[in-house]
Amino acid sequence: MFINEAIEAWHAKGALQRLNGHQVFCIDEGSENRQAILLIHGFPTSSYDFQAIWQTVGKHYRLLSIDLLGFGFSDKPNRKRYTIHSQADLIEAFIRNSGLKSYHILAHDYGVTVAQELLARNLEGSGQGSPLSCCFLNGGLFPETHRSLLTQKLLLGPLGKLITQVYSNQDRFERSFCSVFGTETKPNKREISEFWEIINYKEGRHLLHNLITYIHDRRDYRSRWVSALQDSKVPLSLINGSADPVSGKHLVDRYKELNCRLDHLCELAEIGHYPHLEAPTKVSSAYLSFVANV
Repeated sequence: MFINEAIEAWHAKGALQRLNGHQVFCIDEGSENRQAILLIHGFPTSSYDFQAIWQTVGKHYRLLSIDLLGFGFSDKPNRKRYTIHSQADLIEAFIRNSGLKSYHILAHDYGVTVAQELLARNLEGSGQGSPLSCCFLNGGLFPETHRSLLTQKLLLGPLGKLITQVYSNQDRFERSFCSVFGTETKPNKREISEFWEIINYKEGRHLLHNLITYIHDRRDYRSRWVSALQDSKVPLSLINGSADPVSGKHLVDRYKELNCRLDHLCELAEIGHYPHLEAPTKVSSAYLSFVANV
């Protein structure tokens, strides 16, 4: 079914669930008696991003993750716009199906914005279950500090559909993807092929111009989502690759400037946008230390 054995093994970890009218790839691994960690992936990849830290973090915790709608092994409807709110609705449907009463959140990139919406709902008393903590890996928490790649800007523009067609090959993906990694921690050819295969699943590469509209959501709901960080009732952590050109050290500086709640900080000097792939041992250690002290 899959070219790569690692992807086939990851696929075998989970199963499709019918959530909000769509077939969604879900993983729920570990004893129900353990505290749960909900992992939310980024753009344009999938839950597979967490494979490098999965085993270590999962030694003492129940781990749950989904491929968000339009990503990974989940359905990829060719709709004009995917919204952060609908992705948060999907996560909450998964939480209900999984019987979770409480959970920690570990989120990256696109997933940090979904997590912000979940925290905002928690503040309102309308959320599903109770977050115990939230840790953000590199992601655009603030639209004013998010430094979009040229490819992202083009995809978001009026010629986005055409750009998607031009962009849809592995060489162009590799150049863009690798540009956000640290100098010494870029993915190798095998890893690039793995990510590209998952993006291509169900013709997903043709949806990039639709998926990237989340950048509009970040601008439209900035006040709501920044307030969720400033007024959070649960401990918050940043594990940040400082060398990330998109949301590196400058994001941490802005986070502090806005007086957002910060209970734990780990800055990785030479690491880029994907710290959980570039430095999995350091990220696992830092994250487990944070959660253990919540």
